[in-house]
Amino acid sequence: MSSAQTLTRRTVLIDRVLGGIERVGNKLPDPFMLFLLLFAITAVASTAMAWANVTVQLPGTDEITVIKGFFTAEGLTWFTQNIGVNYVGFPPLATVLPILLAVGVAEKSGLLAALIRKAFGSAPRWSLPYAVAFVGVVGSIMSDAAFVVIPPLAALVFKAAGRHPVAGLLGGFAAVGAGYSTSLFVTSLDALFAGITTSVTQNLPNAGSVVTPVSNYFFNVVSALVLIALAGFMIDKILEPRLGRQGIAREEIIDNDDVSGPAAMNTRLTDTENRGLFWAFVAGVVVAGVILVGVLLPESPWRNEDGGFLPRSPLLSSIVFIVFATFVIPGLVYGKITGTIATGSDVPRVMGHAIKDMSGFLVLAFILGQFVALFNFSGIGSWLAVAGAGGLESIGLTGFSAVVAFVLLASLLNLFIISGSAMWTLMAAVFVPLFVLLGYEPAFIQGAFRVGDSATQVLTPLNPYMIVLLTMLRKYEPQAGLGTIIARMLPFAVTFWLAWVAVLSVFFFFDLPMGPGNGIMIPQ
Repeated sequence: MSSAQTLTRRTVLIDRVLGGIERVGNKLPDPFMLFLLLFAITAVASTAMAWANVTVQLPGTDEITVIKGFFTAEGLTWFTQNIGVNYVGFPPLATVLPILLAVGVAEKSGLLAALIRKAFGSAPRWSLPYAVAFVGVVGSIMSDAAFVVIPPLAALVFKAAGRHPVAGLLGGFAAVGAGYSTSLFVTSLDALFAGITTSVTQNLPNAGSVVTPVSNYFFNVVSALVLIALAGFMIDKILEPRLGRQGIAREEIIDNDDVSGPAAMNTRLTDTENRGLFWAFVAGVVVAGVILVGVLLPESPWRNEDGGFLPRSPLLSSIVFIVFATFVIPGLVYGKITGTIATGSDVPRVMGHAIKDMSGFLVLAFILGQFVALFNFSGIGSWLAVAGAGGLESIGLTGFSAVVAFVLLASLLNLFIISGSAMWTLMAAVFVPLFVLLGYEPAFIQGAFRVGDSATQVLTPLNPYMIVLLTMLRKYEPQAGLGTIIARMLPFAVTFWLAWVAVLSVFFFFDLPMGPGNGIMIPQ
């Protein structure tokens, strides 16, 4: 049998497996009904556990958490009093809505389309998957905003180059999600993880080197480069060809009232558009300059109490505003010069179009908010994490196999607890002391956690940004469901996980430093 025939048979087999996963996944209820069912299951389970007086003690503390039941006097009064707060307080809304309004201005004014045509018009088509992969993997510097901003922009980039926009959309999401815990740059997540690790180790004897925001930097850089190359390859060689074989539409089936017009993506920039881009760029530089001046002033209110920016500061909490200003102000300038935004009344109109495009997510956010709130109120999330960690601890594994088992547990828990900081808070309290006793540096265990914290979050329906992605995908595939996304994300998740563990093993077996001053084993 020739190599071409073998490759064809392998491609057919992969398509059949992924197609089966998609069909099974799409048999899941509609997302609204799915989370309504999960809410009901959590309500019943929490009540049974409350009646059984189930408790959980967070390792490293004397605090006993009592599981609270939904169908109890406390649970029912909590729900009836907080149903609105649960919805409005759903965390992704605070990120998604402002960015949608700003991106709506930049998109509907025609700025994004023109910018993409200008930037990628002469770029080789082969390089686009790797450009999207690069932006996605390092996009964690924007925190959760990356999930909202990067996928639709990647779709526009692919469409402008005559490639499949859905490949850009899904590839951008995969790169952001599966590579969320790593970057070429030091991010707020590095500082957050380091702070949690330090809080666990400060009372441990012989706890190794101090953990800082750059303690995983060498590991992060190598991981990011590997994941960028893999993500670009997967988008180019796996995802996009399969979309073509499936006959997925390249144009949006649902009309989104694009102000700039669909033909804009296929025409050269006019003098007016070039002038609009120039002044939009000037506006962007002014916005960046104003932010930098406000931040770099010695007495800047955006500094923390120590006068810095890490691990926490008003600046790091202002990412959504920075993204908002970066999109909306240049978008308004571009629209005014090109005439796509002629009057002040056009601004709320284009913003309204952006919100209308995401109305499905706003409805889903109601039940998502109720489910997440109940999960946190009941304490079941903490119980799951502690029980899983205790189970791994009881196995008594040593060596690198114990590290891989730890990564695997983090990957499984990541399907239920999306917040990396919340999960690391729980897991670090158990596993950092455990691995310190085995002689491992805390920074190495923190790096191992990063692998499990990212790779599987593109597979779980509990990731609220997957619902945002589904809303975007249905513009091309109205019948798409969660199974569609899971089937297309699975190759990324598996490949990223294996490659990332391989990188971790290289650092382990060659005793390479994870970052400045942080190795693998505690010096004896």
